[in-house]
Amino acid sequence: MPSVTHEALVELFKNRPTLAAEMLQDALGQPIPTFTEARIESSTLAEIVPSDRRADLVVVLAGEQQRPALAIVVEVQLGTDPNKPYVWLVYLAQTRARHRCPTRLLVVTTDPAMARWCSRPIDTGHPGLMLTPLVLGPQGVPVVTDAEQATAAPEVVVLSAMAHGQGEAGEAIGVAFLAAAAGLDEERRAVYGDLVLSSLNIAARRTLEAIMKSGYQFQSEFARSYVAKGRQEGLLEAKAHDVLTFLEARGLEIPAEVRERVLASTDLAELDRWIRRAAIIADARELLAADGS
Repeated sequence: MPSVTHEALVELFKNRPTLAAEMLQDALGQPIPTFTEARIESSTLAEIVPSDRRADLVVVLAGEQQRPALAIVVEVQLGTDPNKPYVWLVYLAQTRARHRCPTRLLVVTTDPAMARWCSRPIDTGHPGLMLTPLVLGPQGVPVVTDAEQATAAPEVVVLSAMAHGQGEAGEAIGVAFLAAAAGLDEERRAVYGDLVLSSLNIAARRTLEAIMKSGYQFQSEFARSYVAKGRQEGLLEAKAHDVLTFLEARGLEIPAEVRERVLASTDLAELDRWIRRAAIIADARELLAADGS
Protein backbone atom coordinates (compact mmCIF):
# COMPACT_ATOMS: atom_id res chain seq x y z
CA MET A 1 0.00 0.00 0.00
CA PRO A 2 1.50 3.36 -0.98
CA SER A 3 2.18 5.63 1.98
CA VAL A 4 0.81 9.12 2.54
CA THR A 5 4.15 10.68 1.62
CA HIS A 6 4.48 8.58 -1.53
CA GLU A 7 1.02 9.52 -2.81
CA ALA A 8 1.49 13.18 -1.89
CA LEU A 9 4.75 13.44 -3.83
CA VAL A 10 3.26 11.76 -6.88
CA GLU A 11 0.29 14.14 -6.69
CA LEU A 12 2.57 17.20 -6.70
CA PHE A 13 4.39 16.10 -9.84
CA LYS A 14 1.09 15.16 -11.49
CA ASN A 15 -0.54 18.51 -10.72
CA ARG A 16 2.43 20.49 -12.02
CA PRO A 17 3.71 18.64 -15.11
CA THR A 18 6.67 21.03 -15.43
CA LEU A 19 7.87 20.22 -11.91
CA ALA A 20 10.00 17.25 -12.97
CA ALA A 21 11.79 19.35 -15.59
CA GLU A 22 12.24 22.21 -13.13
CA MET A 23 13.80 19.94 -10.51
CA LEU A 24 16.08 18.27 -13.06
CA GLN A 25 17.33 21.64 -14.27
CA ASP A 26 17.29 23.83 -11.17
CA ALA A 27 18.07 21.31 -8.42
CA LEU A 28 20.19 18.73 -10.25
CA GLY A 29 21.80 20.89 -12.95
CA GLN A 30 20.57 18.72 -15.83
CA PRO A 31 20.13 20.45 -19.21
CA ILE A 32 16.54 20.43 -20.41
CA PRO A 33 15.60 20.91 -24.08
CA THR A 34 13.36 23.77 -25.08
CA PHE A 35 9.73 22.70 -24.81
CA THR A 36 6.30 24.23 -25.28
CA GLU A 37 4.27 21.74 -23.26
CA ALA A 38 4.73 19.26 -20.43
CA ARG A 39 2.12 16.52 -20.29
CA ILE A 40 1.45 13.48 -18.14
CA GLU A 41 1.45 10.24 -20.09
CA SER A 42 0.39 6.71 -19.22
CA SER A 43 2.92 4.98 -16.99
CA THR A 44 1.51 1.46 -17.41
CA LEU A 45 4.13 -1.01 -18.62
CA ALA A 46 1.93 -4.05 -19.08
CA GLU A 47 3.72 -4.97 -22.28
CA ILE A 48 6.85 -5.99 -20.42
CA VAL A 49 6.13 -6.25 -16.69
CA PRO A 50 3.05 -7.43 -14.76
CA SER A 51 0.08 -5.06 -14.93
CA ASP A 52 0.46 -4.06 -11.27
CA ARG A 53 3.97 -2.82 -11.96
CA ARG A 54 4.17 0.68 -13.28
CA ALA A 55 6.29 3.78 -12.94
CA ASP A 56 4.81 6.35 -10.59
CA LEU A 57 4.62 9.00 -13.30
CA VAL A 58 5.79 9.68 -16.84
CA VAL A 59 6.13 13.29 -18.01
CA VAL A 60 6.75 14.11 -21.66
CA LEU A 61 8.14 17.48 -22.70
CA ALA A 62 6.92 18.38 -26.18
CA GLY A 63 8.86 20.64 -28.51
CA GLU A 64 8.14 21.88 -32.01
CA GLN A 65 4.99 20.47 -33.61
CA GLN A 66 4.21 18.78 -30.27
CA ARG A 67 6.88 16.15 -30.87
CA PRO A 68 8.36 14.57 -27.72
CA ALA A 69 11.67 16.24 -26.86
CA LEU A 70 12.32 14.50 -23.54
CA ALA A 71 10.50 11.95 -21.38
CA ILE A 72 11.00 11.86 -17.62
CA VAL A 73 10.18 8.77 -15.58
CA VAL A 74 9.39 9.98 -12.04
CA GLU A 75 9.77 7.41 -9.28
CA VAL A 76 9.07 8.18 -5.62
CA GLN A 77 11.23 5.96 -3.42
CA LEU A 78 10.86 6.00 0.37
CA GLY A 79 12.40 2.64 1.26
CA THR A 80 14.93 0.19 -0.10
CA ASP A 81 13.54 -2.19 -2.70
CA PRO A 82 15.90 -4.73 -4.27
CA ASN A 83 13.63 -4.93 -7.34
CA LYS A 84 14.04 -1.30 -8.32
CA PRO A 85 17.58 -1.51 -9.78
CA TYR A 86 16.13 -4.04 -12.23
CA VAL A 87 12.75 -2.51 -13.09
CA TRP A 88 14.00 1.08 -13.38
CA LEU A 89 15.88 0.11 -16.51
CA VAL A 90 12.68 -1.47 -17.86
CA TYR A 91 10.76 1.75 -17.18
CA LEU A 92 13.36 3.78 -19.05
CA ALA A 93 13.58 1.44 -22.02
CA GLN A 94 9.82 1.08 -22.43
CA THR A 95 9.17 4.82 -22.09
CA ARG A 96 11.95 5.60 -24.57
CA ALA A 97 10.54 3.08 -27.06
CA ARG A 98 6.99 4.35 -26.66
CA HIS A 99 7.75 8.05 -27.12
CA ARG A 100 10.82 7.78 -29.36
CA CYS A 101 12.80 10.41 -27.50
CA PRO A 102 15.60 10.72 -24.91
CA THR A 103 14.42 9.54 -21.50
CA ARG A 104 15.65 10.22 -17.97
CA LEU A 105 14.92 8.66 -14.61
CA LEU A 106 14.16 11.08 -11.75
CA VAL A 107 13.94 9.41 -8.34
CA VAL A 108 12.38 11.52 -5.58
CA THR A 109 12.86 10.79 -1.88
CA THR A 110 12.50 12.64 1.43
CA ASP A 111 15.25 10.71 3.23
CA PRO A 112 18.96 11.56 2.82
CA ALA A 113 19.96 7.93 3.39
CA MET A 114 17.52 6.79 0.71
CA ALA A 115 18.91 9.44 -1.64
CA ARG A 116 22.35 7.85 -1.26
CA TRP A 117 20.92 4.35 -1.84
CA CYS A 118 19.02 5.44 -4.95
CA SER A 119 22.06 7.26 -6.38
CA ARG A 120 24.21 4.13 -6.62
CA PRO A 121 25.17 3.30 -10.23
CA ILE A 122 23.43 0.21 -11.55
CA ASP A 123 25.62 -2.13 -13.55
CA THR A 124 23.32 -3.70 -16.14
CA GLY A 125 25.90 -6.33 -17.11
CA HIS A 126 26.10 -5.04 -20.67
CA PRO A 127 29.47 -3.46 -21.59
CA GLY A 128 29.22 0.31 -21.46
CA LEU A 129 25.64 0.34 -20.16
CA MET A 130 25.62 1.73 -16.62
CA LEU A 131 22.50 3.44 -15.22
CA THR A 132 23.01 6.19 -12.65
CA PRO A 133 19.63 7.44 -11.41
CA LEU A 134 19.11 11.19 -11.07
CA VAL A 135 18.00 11.58 -7.46
CA LEU A 136 16.15 14.50 -5.89
CA GLY A 137 16.63 14.19 -2.14
CA PRO A 138 15.75 16.74 0.55
CA GLN A 139 19.07 18.54 0.13
CA GLY A 140 18.28 19.25 -3.51
CA VAL A 141 14.81 20.69 -2.85
CA PRO A 142 14.88 24.50 -2.63
CA VAL A 143 13.89 26.20 0.62
CA VAL A 144 10.99 28.40 -0.50
CA THR A 145 10.24 31.25 1.91
CA ASP A 146 9.42 33.98 -0.61
CA ALA A 147 5.69 34.60 -1.09
CA GLU A 148 6.06 35.59 -4.73
CA GLN A 149 8.04 32.47 -5.54
CA ALA A 150 5.52 30.31 -3.68
CA THR A 151 2.61 31.88 -5.55
CA ALA A 152 4.29 31.24 -8.90
CA ALA A 153 5.01 27.60 -8.08
CA PRO A 154 2.76 26.31 -5.25
CA GLU A 155 3.81 22.68 -5.79
CA VAL A 156 7.42 23.67 -5.18
CA VAL A 157 6.61 25.31 -1.83
CA VAL A 158 4.67 22.19 -0.79
CA LEU A 159 7.67 20.06 -1.79
CA SER A 160 9.84 22.46 0.20
CA ALA A 161 7.65 21.99 3.28
CA MET A 162 7.86 18.21 2.95
CA ALA A 163 11.65 18.36 2.66
CA HIS A 164 12.47 21.13 5.14
CA GLY A 165 9.36 21.64 7.26
CA GLN A 166 10.88 20.02 10.34
CA GLY A 167 13.82 22.44 10.31
CA GLU A 168 14.28 26.07 11.27
CA ALA A 169 12.78 27.27 7.99
CA GLY A 170 9.50 25.46 8.60
CA GLU A 171 7.55 28.50 9.78
CA ALA A 172 8.77 30.73 6.93
CA ILE A 173 7.92 28.04 4.39
CA GLY A 174 4.43 27.70 5.86
CA VAL A 175 3.83 31.45 5.76
CA ALA A 176 4.98 31.53 2.13
CA PHE A 177 2.51 28.77 1.33
CA LEU A 178 -0.35 30.77 2.85
CA ALA A 179 0.40 33.54 0.39
CA ALA A 180 0.19 31.05 -2.48
CA ALA A 181 -2.95 29.32 -1.19
CA ALA A 182 -5.25 32.20 -2.12
CA GLY A 183 -4.63 31.60 -5.82
CA LEU A 184 -5.41 27.88 -5.75
CA ASP A 185 -8.70 26.19 -6.51
CA GLU A 186 -10.58 24.85 -3.51
CA GLU A 187 -9.47 21.23 -3.86
CA ARG A 188 -5.77 21.98 -4.29
CA ARG A 189 -5.86 24.55 -1.49
CA ALA A 190 -7.32 21.95 0.87
CA VAL A 191 -4.96 19.14 -0.17
CA TYR A 192 -1.83 21.27 -0.18
CA GLY A 193 -2.77 22.92 3.11
CA ASP A 194 -3.09 19.51 4.72
CA LEU A 195 0.26 18.39 3.32
CA VAL A 196 2.10 21.51 4.42
CA LEU A 197 0.69 21.55 7.94
CA SER A 198 1.34 17.84 8.45
CA SER A 199 4.96 18.34 7.30
CA LEU A 200 5.85 21.25 9.61
CA ASN A 201 7.42 21.04 13.06
CA ILE A 202 5.08 21.58 15.98
CA ALA A 203 6.03 25.22 16.60
CA ALA A 204 5.62 26.17 12.94
CA ARG A 205 2.30 24.36 12.72
CA ARG A 206 0.98 26.20 15.76
CA THR A 207 2.03 29.51 14.27
CA LEU A 208 0.21 28.81 11.02
CA GLU A 209 -2.89 27.61 12.81
CA ALA A 210 -2.89 30.86 14.80
CA ILE A 211 -2.54 32.86 11.59
CA MET A 212 -5.51 31.01 10.16
CA LYS A 213 -7.38 32.01 13.37
CA SER A 214 -8.91 28.63 14.00
CA GLY A 215 -7.93 25.06 14.72
CA TYR A 216 -7.11 23.37 11.43
CA GLN A 217 -9.07 20.35 10.33
CA PHE A 218 -8.17 18.16 7.37
CA GLN A 219 -10.48 19.43 4.65
CA SER A 220 -10.00 17.46 1.45
CA GLU A 221 -11.26 13.97 0.66
CA PHE A 222 -7.81 13.14 -0.72
CA ALA A 223 -6.11 14.15 2.49
CA ARG A 224 -8.68 12.54 4.80
CA SER A 225 -8.28 9.29 2.93
CA TYR A 226 -4.51 9.17 2.84
CA VAL A 227 -3.94 10.66 6.28
CA ALA A 228 -6.22 7.98 7.72
CA LYS A 229 -4.24 5.35 5.84
CA GLY A 230 -1.01 6.90 7.05
CA ARG A 231 -2.07 6.77 10.69
CA GLN A 232 -3.12 3.14 10.29
CA GLU A 233 0.16 2.27 8.58
CA GLY A 234 2.12 4.04 11.29
CA LEU A 235 0.34 2.12 14.02
CA LEU A 236 0.84 -1.20 12.23
CA GLU A 237 4.53 -0.48 11.72
CA ALA A 238 5.02 0.53 15.37
CA LYS A 239 3.34 -2.62 16.69
CA ALA A 240 5.28 -4.84 14.26
CA HIS A 241 8.53 -3.37 15.51
CA ASP A 242 7.35 -3.87 19.10
CA VAL A 243 6.95 -7.59 18.39
CA LEU A 244 10.45 -7.84 16.94
CA THR A 245 11.94 -5.71 19.74
CA PHE A 246 10.48 -8.04 22.38
CA LEU A 247 11.99 -11.05 20.66
CA GLU A 248 15.38 -9.41 20.20
CA ALA A 249 15.46 -8.13 23.80
CA ARG A 250 14.95 -11.69 24.98
CA GLY A 251 17.89 -12.84 22.89
CA LEU A 252 15.79 -14.94 20.52
CA GLU A 253 16.99 -15.45 16.97
CA ILE A 254 14.36 -14.22 14.49
CA PRO A 255 14.21 -16.26 11.26
CA ALA A 256 13.74 -14.26 8.07
CA GLU A 257 10.30 -15.74 7.43
CA VAL A 258 9.09 -14.69 10.88
CA ARG A 259 10.44 -11.16 10.50
CA GLU A 260 8.83 -10.81 7.07
CA ARG A 261 5.48 -12.14 8.30
CA VAL A 262 5.42 -9.74 11.24
CA LEU A 263 6.34 -6.71 9.14
CA ALA A 264 3.75 -7.63 6.51
CA SER A 265 0.85 -7.93 8.98
CA THR A 266 -2.10 -5.60 8.42
CA ASP A 267 -4.11 -6.86 11.41
CA LEU A 268 -3.78 -4.82 14.63
CA ALA A 269 -5.42 -7.55 16.73
CA GLU A 270 -2.94 -10.09 15.37
CA LEU A 271 0.00 -7.83 16.21
CA ASP A 272 -1.33 -7.25 19.73
CA ARG A 273 -1.60 -11.01 20.17
CA TRP A 274 1.97 -11.45 18.93
CA ILE A 275 3.26 -8.80 21.32
CA ARG A 276 1.86 -10.78 24.23
CA ARG A 277 3.21 -14.03 22.81
CA ALA A 278 6.67 -12.53 22.24
CA ALA A 279 7.08 -12.07 25.97
CA ILE A 280 6.67 -15.76 26.82
CA ILE A 281 7.68 -18.00 23.90
CA ALA A 282 11.02 -19.81 23.89
CA ASP A 283 11.48 -19.87 20.11
CA ALA A 284 10.55 -17.10 17.68
CA ARG A 285 8.96 -19.66 15.36
CA GLU A 286 6.30 -20.30 18.00
CA LEU A 287 4.98 -16.83 17.33
CA LEU A 288 3.50 -17.96 14.00
CA ALA A 289 2.80 -21.52 15.03
CA ALA A 290 0.24 -20.28 17.52
CA ASP A 291 -1.82 -18.91 14.62
CA GLY A 292 -1.34 -21.94 12.44
CA SER A 293 0.85 -19.95 10.04
